[in-house]
Amino acid sequence: MPPARATPVNATAAALLGLLHDGPMTGGQLVAAAGRRFGSFFSVTRSQVYRELPVLADAGLLKLGKQGPRASQQYAITAAGRRSFKAWLAGGGGADPLRSPLVLRLLYAGSLTEKQRGELVRSSREAYAAGLEEARATARGEPDPYRKAVADFAVGHARSMLKLLDAIPTE
Repeated sequence: MPPARATPVNATAAALLGLLHDGPMTGGQLVAAAGRRFGSFFSVTRSQVYRELPVLADAGLLKLGKQGPRASQQYAITAAGRRSFKAWLAGGGGADPLRSPLVLRLLYAGSLTEKQRGELVRSSREAYAAGLEEARATARGEPDPYRKAVADFAVGHARSMLKLLDAIPTE
């Protein structure tokens, strides 16, 4: 019998499958784990998670686990899900498209009032400064070389965004 084929998955599905390697989780737990593990470079919204979970379950990549409080549903990865995740991982590299709502907002910030522009820059700078400290702490304590490299990337990304924000003239 030939080996089972992997079902192709998108990056959001792969992100969820990767998280489920740690054990069964509910949708809410997946949203929180995604924010902690890779929120600095790959965003996954609550709506994306809840849209993707039934699709993955219908494809046999996840199985339903225990029902929790307030009708929360646990999901666990299946062998087919592990195959699909591994196929996605091995599926290639190449350049990623950058998708930054902040950079897009800055591009069109001329349409905002001076006060709105100032608030956009101030609040973004505050968020990236906090993210930089968090990324530095993660990078310092990471023993796995691949996760360390990703943590170092998060540090560099936060620094780059702060440099961009600092380049904007104050009005």
